[in-house]
Amino acid sequence: MRVGLDIGSTTIKCVVLNDAEQIVYSTYERHYSHILEKGKELLHRAAQNYLPDGRAKLAISGSAGMGLADSCKVPFVQEVFATRVAANRLLPGSDVIIELGGEDAKILFLTGGMEVRMNGTCAGGTGAFIDQMATLLNVSPDEMNELAKTYEKTYTIASRCGVFAKSDIQPLLNQGARKNDIAASIFYAVVNQTIAGLAQGREIKGNIVYLGGPLTFLSELRKSFDETLRTKGIFPENSLYYVALGAAFSAEEEIDLDQAIDQAEHYQASGNF
Repeated sequence: MRVGLDIGSTTIKCVVLNDAEQIVYSTYERHYSHILEKGKELLHRAAQNYLPDGRAKLAISGSAGMGLADSCKVPFVQEVFATRVAANRLLPGSDVIIELGGEDAKILFLTGGMEVRMNGTCAGGTGAFIDQMATLLNVSPDEMNELAKTYEKTYTIASRCGVFAKSDIQPLLNQGARKNDIAASIFYAVVNQTIAGLAQGREIKGNIVYLGGPLTFLSELRKSFDETLRTKGIFPENSLYYVALGAAFSAEEEIDLDQAIDQAEHYQASGNF
């Protein structure tokens, strides 16, 4: 059995694989910055319900996962490496991966030399930006996705910063612009930010894969990427779990999960977390 955890800036993903490396359990949950508590909860759930002897090959990944891995004394797998491992295993022949997270975004170029472009210092063009813009429109992200399905025109909206985007959107709302058009414009702004800010002139072509929460839940965002790149990107099954799957595939050491949880609790009690 294998277990992989992916701890991102806003969510935690867990997968449990059987001996045939098939998913028997997966979950995607917000951690609200309670990373240690949520991580222990998911490990306990996996051990209790899916691991009869409480042991599995375990690894942790994700932008916020190193602390939990350290506290549990389990291997940490860098998230870009985990993503590549999962893509090579599940989607051989992938050329480019576009992954949008809660507060970061990255493009992985897999052919012609492995190269990673990542925006980890600004939340522009990420899930947090989309949430902020949905709040400005007084709708949920899902409702914004539905609005964008019937847009008629788009406006230029800055996506580098939510403050600048708001200064573009508020006058449009005041002037009576349709929310449908503004919603679509926001998605295209995310696309432009990703391509201009990360690709930086390198052509995005070939088999393009979409990963991460925003690209999983927002069909109109995927469509905006498709139309801008003039392609049809690959939206794989279990797109939310590729980093967690890569961690699980990379795990080599069998670990007692209850013991890992105890170590994490001792680590927390010592004031190190």
